[in-house]
Amino acid sequence: MSQMITENITALEAMKKYPKELFYKGDLTLLDRPKVSIVGSRNTSLYTRDFTYSLAQALSKRGVCVVSGAAMGVDAIAHSGAGVDNTIAVVANGVDIRYPAINKSLIEAIENKGLVLSQFNDRFRATGWSFVVRNELVVALGDILIVTEAQLDSGSMRSVEFALKMGKKIFVLAHRINESSGTNKLLLEGKATPIYDVESFASRFGNVAGTGIQKDDFFYFCQRRPTFDESLEKYGDRVYEAELEGIITIQNGIVRLR
Repeated sequence: MSQMITENITALEAMKKYPKELFYKGDLTLLDRPKVSIVGSRNTSLYTRDFTYSLAQALSKRGVCVVSGAAMGVDAIAHSGAGVDNTIAVVANGVDIRYPAINKSLIEAIENKGLVLSQFNDRFRATGWSFVVRNELVVALGDILIVTEAQLDSGSMRSVEFALKMGKKIFVLAHRINESSGTNKLLLEGKATPIYDVESFASRFGNVAGTGIQKDDFFYFCQRRPTFDESLEKYGDRVYEAELEGIITIQNGIVRLR
C-alpha cells in the first residue's frame, strides 16, 4: 500500500503545475540529497550502457542521488549503477504496480531500500499521457538533466523540453555522427554540454572522489557475455544479486547485461 507525501517538495515548484497528490514507497530522506536526473533510450548501444552505469555509479559514490523513470534501457541501468539505496524511481502508474514487468525485481528493491514516487493512485495502470507526466516529475527532481542517448522523436527529448522550460542545465554523452540523433542535435544547437570524462564530471556535483573509488569490474566482465558457470566461479553471490537488481539476465547459460 502506498503512502502520500503531505509536505511540499521545493524542487517540484518548477513544474507547470505542482502535483495535487504524490504517492511513495521507500525512504523520503533521499529527497534531501543532491539529485541528478538521468534519462535515455530503451534500446541502447553497448557504449551507452557502459557509460550510463559508470556515470550513475560515480555520482552515487559522491553522495548524489540518481533519479530516473524505472523504464527499460537507460533508466534501469542508471538505477542499478547508482545502487538501489541511492536512487529515486518515478513511475507512470500506481506504486502498487511494478511496471515494466522486466524491471519488477529492480523496482521492488528500490521500494525496500530507495524511493519510488508516483502522481497516480494505487491500481492506476500506465497510459501514453501518464509517461509524459512521469517525465516532467523526473526532470523537476534533478538539479540537472543528463541524457545519455536519445533519438529525435523520443520521449527523452520530451524530457529535454521540460528541462529547457525549467531552466535546467542539460548534459549529454558525446556520440558519433548518425548515432543518438537527439543528443547530437542538442549539441549542435548549443542546448547541451557534452560529457567527456565520467570521474571529473561526477566530481562537479558531489564530493571529490578519493583513490579508493574503483570501477565495478563485474560490470565490465559481463560485457564479454561470459557463461553462468564462469561468472559464478569468479563472483559468486554477486551474480545472483545482479540478476535480482536487474543488471543482468541469464539466458541459455549466458550472462548478459540488461
